[in-house]
Amino acid sequence: MNPVLVARDQGMFNLVGGGWPLLHLRSFEWFFGPRAEGRLQRTTAGLPATAGWSMLFTPATTGAARQARRRVWGRAVTLPAVGLVYVPMGRIRPTCLVNAVMRAGWLPVRRRCGRPGPAAGG
Repeated sequence: MNPVLVARDQGMFNLVGGGWPLLHLRSFEWFFGPRAEGRLQRTTAGLPATAGWSMLFTPATTGAARQARRRVWGRAVTLPAVGLVYVPMGRIRPTCLVNAVMRAGWLPVRRRCGRPGPAAGG
């Protein structure tokens, strides 16, 4: 698997997922539960949306391929960890684990990316 293509796929995933609460916080809160502070939720949603936008434009170079693999790994671990900590504490709804599972699903994809190929192929 080409890590740049994986980064672009995950970029779209993050852009859509992060964009949801930015575009329609009400439906997002209906599914994941109300948030105490909309401003904080929008700020937090902006981070995956911004990362997604960046990942969509990953160039097909060896250095970019390495960065793409690191981003895929970091995004797939960080946000699920939040859900795994706060759902058992009762701070967020169990539906947030759906998000955790979807994001963790990128881990096997990341492992299949392998080492970068030639600079032209990423």
